[in-house]
Amino acid sequence: MRVLVVGASGAIGTWLVPQLVGHGFEVTASARSPGKTKRLRELGAQPIVLDALDQRMVREAVAAARPDAVVYQATALSGLRGLGAFKHFDRSFAQTNRLRTEGLDLLLAAAREYGVGRFVAQSFAGHRYAREGGPVKAEDDRLDPAPVPAMRETVAAMNHLDRAVVGAGGVALRYGVFYGEPDDPLIAAVGARQVPVIGKGGGVWSFVHLHDAAAATVLALERGGRGVYHIVDDDPAPSRVWVPELARILGAGAPRRFPRLLARLVAGQAPVVMTTESRGASNAKARRELGWTPRFPTWREGFREVYTAARQPQEAR
Repeated sequence: MRVLVVGASGAIGTWLVPQLVGHGFEVTASARSPGKTKRLRELGAQPIVLDALDQRMVREAVAAARPDAVVYQATALSGLRGLGAFKHFDRSFAQTNRLRTEGLDLLLAAAREYGVGRFVAQSFAGHRYAREGGPVKAEDDRLDPAPVPAMRETVAAMNHLDRAVVGAGGVALRYGVFYGEPDDPLIAAVGARQVPVIGKGGGVWSFVHLHDAAAATVLALERGGRGVYHIVDDDPAPSRVWVPELARILGAGAPRRFPRLLARLVAGQAPVVMTTESRGASNAKARRELGWTPRFPTWREGFREVYTAARQPQEAR
């Protein structure tokens, strides 16, 4: 099967391309910058330079690759550090929102024009479900009908992506929070004590190691039916649990603790809701329908393996 991966130089792309190649796929992989194409070639793909918001370039890329399937992983998330980055949430995610709406629509149109049979796209599971009922949600549970004002554009973009992809007969993968790279900005933020526990820290987060996210994406190409899947580990955790544990693994100081009102004044409403009210996600559907078994079923063991090793060279110095 010929596969076009758009956004292949991003967080998941460099994990996904070698797994696709290993499964026998013929991969064309795009990067926004020419400087990133060498790495994609080393991973076994045919690299191309592509601006996912340029209609002509998108159409020409699909025409040239003639893929049987398209995987859309384009985002612009680099450089977001600590909860302070989320004070003006929609501003921080503005470019990614364009990619999830304008860029997605351009690629879907080109895929239809050239008869692409499969379409899989990156979505997100966190901070989207109605803040009611139990702490862990399934794919068909109600989404938040009233997102906080600072997050409305971002939530609307993710909702658009899910509807458009599923409406076109494709698969939307609502990933958990990615981890797995030693230079992950979330890790730097927790290590610098920039991620506090707010209030009772009851907001539930779902994580997924990048290796496991890539493996699930391959399975979605091979087996996934039209619809939405949560690609998260088995262990959704409230922020009062995962933030101190990650700080301990990193050898950092204990996280700061702020009351909700003070945190809202300093960091804005969005981080407060994310860390006190958000719901986690269940991976039961992906396990059942895709046959997916994560290598790291819990963030606890994944964090220990990845980030204990990452801090050892620092300690040696």
